[in-house]
Amino acid sequence: MDIIFLREVRAATLIGVYDWERHAPQTLEIDLDIGIPSETPCHSDNIGDTIHYGEVVERVRASLAEQHFLLIEALAEHIAHLIRDEFGAAWVRVSVTKPGILPDVAKVGVTIERGQRSR
Repeated sequence: MDIIFLREVRAATLIGVYDWERHAPQTLEIDLDIGIPSETPCHSDNIGDTIHYGEVVERVRASLAEQHFLLIEALAEHIAHLIRDEFGAAWVRVSVTKPGILPDVAKVGVTIERGQRSR
């Protein structure tokens, strides 16, 4: 399987269990690994045959501006479904981190995988 990856995509959203977390948007960092449905783009050199990563980033940011979550697990699940449903990815790995949310902890986060990863 060929994989498109995006690292440290920054997106702002309201997220958190505590009231103080939900007063202003927080900037999250998102890492994405997206399974391309076929090897066609490697041979065709045509953007129409692959998943356009610029459109993925734009869509994720737009969705997070509208949607709000309590847990980063739920947010990661939302992103995974969005990428699989709207962009046709057979497999996706989504990592979401909240930088600087805990004292003396650089980042907290979660990683999920959804779909079938072919070998």
